[in-house]
Amino acid sequence: MGFLVDLIREYGLGVVFLNVLIEQLGAPIPAYPVLVVTGAVAGDDWQHGARIVLLAVAAALIADLLWYQAGKSYGHRVLGRICRISLSPDACIRQTESLYGRWGPKSLLIAKFVPGFASIASALAGVVGTPRSVFVLYDTLGALIWVGSAVLLGSLFSTTVEDLLAVLTALGQGGLVLLAVGLGVFILRKWWQRQRTVRSLKMPRVSVQELRGMQAQGAMPTVIDVRTSQAYSAGHIPGAQAWELRPRDAAAPHAHLLPHEAHPHGVVIYCDCPAEISAARLARQLQRAGFSNVRPLLGGLQAWQDAGFEVAKPSADTP
Repeated sequence: MGFLVDLIREYGLGVVFLNVLIEQLGAPIPAYPVLVVTGAVAGDDWQHGARIVLLAVAAALIADLLWYQAGKSYGHRVLGRICRISLSPDACIRQTESLYGRWGPKSLLIAKFVPGFASIASALAGVVGTPRSVFVLYDTLGALIWVGSAVLLGSLFSTTVEDLLAVLTALGQGGLVLLAVGLGVFILRKWWQRQRTVRSLKMPRVSVQELRGMQAQGAMPTVIDVRTSQAYSAGHIPGAQAWELRPRDAAAPHAHLLPHEAHPHGVVIYCDCPAEISAARLARQLQRAGFSNVRPLLGGLQAWQDAGFEVAKPSADTP
């Protein structure tokens, strides 16, 4: 443990740059505590503190611009890849799209304070076509707020932080083990919550080939898109109804859109999230509300696109 503390003291600028860069690229390695510690080490030396802030902001901007360009070049599919490394991938895309859809580039001002939001928000800015100059402006301001608050916090409570570092150093390997156990418990808890959610939403899926076959034969099921309105506008399965779900929405606000009698061809729900969690959650809610023959679409919109099937836009299929 003492080695790690000495490393921060001796190579604080390099450690900060690498830590922030790696975290903003998507790795679950928190940089905020390191920023607080380096701020405490800097103490009243405002010039050293300013160098920490500038270097950390530069690292964040480099990583965010890489995600922005990836979103601009590869579109919506890059969002799913980011969420696969998230500790809470099921709600990752839906919550980020909801926040960005409501606040736009201004959401980047607080993005780095929300775990898992910063990387996907940067990619989403590229996906939806946010101008690069606007993205850089708000992303830089957001990074300044995030980094500056950590360094200021460390500077204000430098004595307390120094005392904590002294305790951890005195504990030696025990301190390192304590931190590792805390991180392990946190990751294990997230994993267990995800497994419990996946098990609770196990149900039959319909493949994109089956859905396409039904449409080709004129057996038109009701198709529901539970992504955000912004994502729906960017492209959706032809004939799909847009049911944007907020994080705590139930099925009731949308149920009137479905026929009360048993639908002869069923209801197919799709999202663009790992394990079709959002679609399966709504399917379960509809089943409990009395609707039968409701199934999520296996693989969601990404599987539909990968199969080479047509993707519609509102102007193409709305009067």
